[in-house]
Amino acid sequence: MMGGGPVVVADGLGQRYGAFSALRAASFSVQPGEIFGIMGPSGAGKTTLLRILGLLDRPAEGRLEILGQDPYAPSADLLSLRRRLATVHQRSALLRRTVAQNVAYGLELRGAPGEEIEARVGDALAAVGLLDRSQAKRRTLSGGEIQRVCVARALVLEPELLLLDEFTANLDPANVGILEKAIRQFVSHDSHAVVLVTHNLFQARRLATRVGFLLGGSLIEVGPTEQVFREPQDPRTASFVSGEMIY
Repeated sequence: MMGGGPVVVADGLGQRYGAFSALRAASFSVQPGEIFGIMGPSGAGKTTLLRILGLLDRPAEGRLEILGQDPYAPSADLLSLRRRLATVHQRSALLRRTVAQNVAYGLELRGAPGEEIEARVGDALAAVGLLDRSQAKRRTLSGGEIQRVCVARALVLEPELLLLDEFTANLDPANVGILEKAIRQFVSHDSHAVVLVTHNLFQARRLATRVGFLLGGSLIEVGPTEQVFREPQDPRTASFVSGEMIY
């Protein structure tokens, strides 16, 4: 990214589905080297916001800048910009190939040289603890291993912005620990940034540099993680982080 500016600038983003307002006036930024956590209960608008950031849905209102570009400007190359991002979902599918072939697939589509693919796939699999399973077939993998392959498949692309949508939901603590370590390692490169969507307060507190609390489509509060957890400025945030909010 040129100039070292914010990876994401969201200014008054809104989204509507018919008469339903799924997101209202969301404003925040994400800096290089940062993990920005978006937390909130189910139905709060987290996935809607992530789809906008992933350039899958165009916002109904507001301004969005990704990697210094307006993705919807007349001169924008949306495909090129999308290739600088990667997303890991809660449930992702694998091809009927080996672990290494699944991870290599995105690089193959982009025409990367064979030696480069081999080296990058090895690094990505090592990051998620699956180097010794590189030739394993999909059908032999556990649920946790499948998700680790999905994370490696994203990391191997070296995206400047990595979007994680409940990426460790329903995994056991060992797999969660491996994947969180891989994300910390990834973002230690200052040119990378991560947006983490989660309803898991413990994970948000462990991983995120800053967090935003989304409720009913509105971004209620944004701030440094420990400040939001220890001294929330909004009573609704206080209710959520203390576990008192019933939803």
